Amino acid sequence: MAFTLAVAGKGGTGKTTLAALLVQTLAERGEGPVLAVDADPNPNLGYGLGFPAQKSISELRDELLDHIRKLPPGITKDDYLEMGIQECLVEGRGVDLLAMGAGEGPRCYCAVNSVLRRCIDRLRGAYRYVVMDNEAGLEHLSRCTTQDVDLLLIVSNAMPVALQAAARIRELTKKLALRIGEQYLVLNDVPPEVAPAAAGLAQQTGLGLLGVVPSDHQVREVGLRGEPLSRLAPDSPARSALRKIVEAALAPRVAV
Repeated sequence: MAFTLAVAGKGGTGKTTLAALLVQTLAERGEGPVLAVDADPNPNLGYGLGFPAQKSISELRDELLDHIRKLPPGITKDDYLEMGIQECLVEGRGVDLLAMGAGEGPRCYCAVNSVLRRCIDRLRGAYRYVVMDNEAGLEHLSRCTTQDVDLLLIVSNAMPVALQAAARIRELTKKLALRIGEQYLVLNDVPPEVAPAAAGLAQQTGLGLLGVVPSDHQVREVGLRGEPLSRLAPDSPARSALRKIVEAALAPRVAV
C-alpha cells in the first residue's frame, strides 16, 4: 500500500504550493510513481504541477447517481467507477493527478462513497506515494478520499491567525475518526528575520516542526506568470527546503 502524505492548512498559507513541490521532489528523487490527490473543492494543485485535471471525482459520483438505474447489464457500480476513475486520472511523468472536486450536495452519497472509497484504495495500490492537498476542514479525509494517512503536514506561515488555524486542525484530527500515523508543522514563506524564532512559533501549535520554507521570490514570479513550479531553479530556496523536508519526512519510514 502506498505511503500517504496529506497536506492541510489555512487558506493563503501556501499549502497547495508546498504540496506541488512535495510531489515534484519525490518524483525527482526517483520515489515514483506518485499519485497527487487534489482534495480541495477549489482545485489548484494541477496548475502547480503543470497538468490540471479536466474531470473530478465529484462529477463522476454525480454521474453515477444520475445513471445508476440505467447501467448496462453486467456493469456494476464498482465497474462504472473503476472506468470513471481512469477517465479522471491525469497522467504525468512519474506523477499522476486525481482531483476530488466539490463536496456533497443534498443527495444521499453514502452508498456511492463506500464504493468510491474501495475503488480509490485499489488505485492507491499502484503507487509508492500518495500526496494529498487537502482543504483546511479535512472533510475529504473522513468522507471518501482515504482514511489512512501515514504523515499529515500542517502548513502555516508566521502569522498568529495561521498558527492558530494549524493548532485547530491538530485538534480536529483528534475528533475525526481518522487513522493518522504522525503529524508535523511546516512553516512556509518565512522571512529571514523570522526564521530564528521558528521553533517558538511551532510550540504555539503543539506540533513538532518538520521544516521551514523561506520566502522565495521565484515562487511568486512563477505563479504570476502562470507557470508550473517545475520552472523554479533547482537551487531556489523553496526547492532546497523541500528536499530537506522530504528527507526528514521519509527518515522514520526508512528506519522502520
